[in-house]
Amino acid sequence: MHKVPLVFGMGQCSLDYIGLIASYPAPDIKCEFTNLVIQGGGPAASAMVAVKRWGLDAHIAGVVGDDDFGRQIRAFLLAENIDTSGLVVRPHKQSQFAFIVSEPACARRTIFWQRPTGEGLRPEELNKDVLLQSAALHIDGIFPEACLWACRLAKDAGIPVILDAGTLREGMIDIARLSDCVVTSEVFSDAFAETHRDTCLKLADMGVKLAGVTLGKKGYIALAGSRWIRRDAYPARAIDTTGCGDVFHAGLTYGIVNGWSAGQSLDLGAWAAAAVSTKMGGRDGIPSLAELKNKFKTVS
Repeated sequence: MHKVPLVFGMGQCSLDYIGLIASYPAPDIKCEFTNLVIQGGGPAASAMVAVKRWGLDAHIAGVVGDDDFGRQIRAFLLAENIDTSGLVVRPHKQSQFAFIVSEPACARRTIFWQRPTGEGLRPEELNKDVLLQSAALHIDGIFPEACLWACRLAKDAGIPVILDAGTLREGMIDIARLSDCVVTSEVFSDAFAETHRDTCLKLADMGVKLAGVTLGKKGYIALAGSRWIRRDAYPARAIDTTGCGDVFHAGLTYGIVNGWSAGQSLDLGAWAAAAVSTKMGGRDGIPSLAELKNKFKTVS
């Protein structure tokens, strides 16, 4: 058994190219970008980077191709001392890749991305022993069959399941029903219910203990049991909002693993997300463990 709590992450692992532009261009013109940054990305992968930097152990299960992008994705994760034994390589296939243009003037970014061309993770490719040693299962729902299998196993073992629900894709509702914590994006919420409050209520009716919606610079709304929590975003000089949602969910996972309250876990997520927005890419701005402990002295 791990002496340090282990988080089992499963989902998207990407290579991100991020550049800055003054404003989004009109069609059929040239648009110069600056400050090119190349980083690993993906909701689950970046969340594992965050929790690892904050002192937890992290395992990532995902899919890459045997291309150069896949090798870079793995290298970025290995540099963070994350267990990549669950990262399956699909021969002769392409890895997930994204080109992202950020507009600092309006704290907005646009993502152009290519999903991996290889087959998604299958349940039998997940390491059951590692999952059963974990203190939490953190997923983004990208592999529905494998996610459902892992969720059922985790629930039976009493392991909390945290779902980063960015897009209302196939299988997400079934996955949400097996999750303890589900915080969605505005995009998911708008496709799921009439209002953000309705999203929280519908998720709670499914049995979700902590349900919420992230609202970008407007903060978030959440329902924890019978308690409503509504907070504005932490103020930040935002340069690039890539990865803010990923690290918000990492904060939730860290809090849940450490027994924090829903409010404290959400506050950590919001604070960390704001910090990420001040740097290019989704990982350079992740606060350090020392910064986290200084900010959250009473609970860290």
